[in-house]
Amino acid sequence: MKETDQRRSGVSSGLLSYGAYTLAMLIFGTNGLLVAHISLPASQIVLLRTLLGGALLTLLVLLRGGFDRAAVRADALPLLIGGAALGANWVALFEAFRMLNISLATLIYYAGPMLVLLLSPVLFREKLTGTKITALCLVAVGLVCISGSIAFGGLSVPGLFVAALSALFYASLIVFNKRIVRAPGLQTAAIELDAAFVVVLIYVLFTTGLPRPLRADLPYIALIGLSNTGLAYLLYFSGMKRLPAQSVALISYIDPVSTLLFSALLLHETLTPLQLLGAALIIGGAMFGELRRR
Repeated sequence: MKETDQRRSGVSSGLLSYGAYTLAMLIFGTNGLLVAHISLPASQIVLLRTLLGGALLTLLVLLRGGFDRAAVRADALPLLIGGAALGANWVALFEAFRMLNISLATLIYYAGPMLVLLLSPVLFREKLTGTKITALCLVAVGLVCISGSIAFGGLSVPGLFVAALSALFYASLIVFNKRIVRAPGLQTAAIELDAAFVVVLIYVLFTTGLPRPLRADLPYIALIGLSNTGLAYLLYFSGMKRLPAQSVALISYIDPVSTLLFSALLLHETLTPLQLLGAALIIGGAMFGELRRR
């Protein structure tokens, strides 16, 4: 009886983790809808969202009794590196957008989770099955399809290097967060968003300068900071900690698909048949990769 209860508890916990992580990806997919109403450069928007999201989660931690110092101390290295990687992957992606076309930079950026999946047997001792490899191939083809027309003319070697860095930082974010074993999800999200804010602040000070939002920007900044960053990263880190690294990598591709679909539904952007095929391949590949045999 006890074993049955433990098994049910484990299944429930696993489903909650999948649900939290998937919901975070869907929330991230609405970022473009909010950014479209904000007049600031992307780097300044990220600065404000990390400021608001980090402040909100830090306040919640303090209201719930403060940080668990022993747990935070035990996980200090992956927490700080993960937070720095979160900020650095945004910084590198902004620079890649500037030096390359957006579609190619995005395509390279999303190679990060693929890298984690391929290295999972070495990093996490997770068996890389034929199912996972097939799922990865489907997702990779789908990602190329939804990227649209990719211009390869006049490529910038420094731009390709910076885009590759953004992918490595994305992969590092996943790897180091999988190393966090004691710090609770809320405290993890608060610390990493605060660390990311510091990294992005340094970047903004040396590039665009501090933001000066218009009054019309404020509701959208508040929403993207509190909901799409504070709440979403709480779900993101909480779900990630309890999922296999391979699952984290595959499910992360719901983010670009949801961005595409939300833009079509709410911004009335036109989807090509190739992009629809890509979305189907990514969703189908992610679902196929999570099939389990008894």
